[in-house]
Amino acid sequence: MQAPTEYRRDTDVMQTVETVTHLGLGRTATGELIARTLPGEEVEVTDDGIRILTPSPQRVAAPCRHFKSCGGCAMQHASDDFVAGWKAGIVRKALENQGLAGEIAGVETSPPGSRRRAKLSGRKTKGGALVGFHARASDQIVAVPECKLLSPALLATLPALERLTQMAASRSAEVGLTVTQSLAGPDISVETDRPLTRELREEIARWAEDNRIARLVWAGEQVAMRAPPVQRFGRADVVPPPGAFLQATPQGEAALLAQVQRITAGARRIADLFAGCGTFALPLSERAEVHAVEGDAAMLAALDRGWRQAGGLSRITTEARDLFRRPLLPDELARFDAVVLDPPRAGAEAQVTEIARSSVRTVAMVSCNPVTFARDARLLTAAGFALQPVTVVDQFRWSPHIEIVAAFTRT
Repeated sequence: MQAPTEYRRDTDVMQTVETVTHLGLGRTATGELIARTLPGEEVEVTDDGIRILTPSPQRVAAPCRHFKSCGGCAMQHASDDFVAGWKAGIVRKALENQGLAGEIAGVETSPPGSRRRAKLSGRKTKGGALVGFHARASDQIVAVPECKLLSPALLATLPALERLTQMAASRSAEVGLTVTQSLAGPDISVETDRPLTRELREEIARWAEDNRIARLVWAGEQVAMRAPPVQRFGRADVVPPPGAFLQATPQGEAALLAQVQRITAGARRIADLFAGCGTFALPLSERAEVHAVEGDAAMLAALDRGWRQAGGLSRITTEARDLFRRPLLPDELARFDAVVLDPPRAGAEAQVTEIARSSVRTVAMVSCNPVTFARDARLLTAAGFALQPVTVVDQFRWSPHIEIVAAFTRT
């Protein structure tokens, strides 16, 4: 993940940082954007870089030795309290821009070393291969053997990924490596232009077995499966299709789920819209009937298999449907006591418009974009819903990324 490029002057000048933008860049009174600075800091901008003249009391020593060169994190120079307040402020500002006064109930931050899913980059070198994240504002790859974000299980895969990169990459092009921790071992998807030959398939199969890789997908094609890459949602075991969405940390998922369960408590029939592979639908089915709607039929099939194999759960029905083009209409929504919404970054404007017209009284909305969350929140509040206090879930620690969950209720 690359951080945005910041603007720098060509001449030496002292400036005072006034605010930090939603991307984590310090902004001065003149509008200059300076990475890795904090409000109140006096900095000297030179041709050679930035020198902190007066550090903020909120400045801390970065916990990761890779922070200076790696672009994977943006805010390791700030205290945890500052980062939590900064993220809460971003959500509050987005709501204010829509004319809403949102109360922040709290910020749930995932601990270091908890990321179970990451997209890394790999490049072949003269002596072998390099695997890691991009440097800030650069296509250079930085190796991160002591990364403070990745789980121990993902860190342990790095040597194997270097060997995989040697198989997948040319000397002139890098490869993308999406690695997900599963109950059966690493689940890996490779983005590469290198064609699969018979010899390469055999080499990959040996590599996967030697390194106890659960599944390997090469340019969209599954080429190795040592064991199904199971994810557990509630009491159900699910094998997601390659590339399926998964919350970034177990702690972040648990925080979101706890709020969704609280908001929908007492509901007997729940619609889970943008349901994915069942992150919410399967745990909710332990006490309620759930109708899971998702545009990706493969993810719904995985959800359905997990439900059927688990046993003892309330009924789950599934429907493959593009909720951007064909949202559930008021007459379809009338049979549900509560709705769960977890849309992608674009939000759920079309679906929220229909919910606003329906008889639904309880909505649990999960979002990864404060701007579209606030837009959709305005539509619901205009229809008589009350926005309850918002919980911010920070599972992309030290990054500008924010997750949100909140209840909307009306009488």
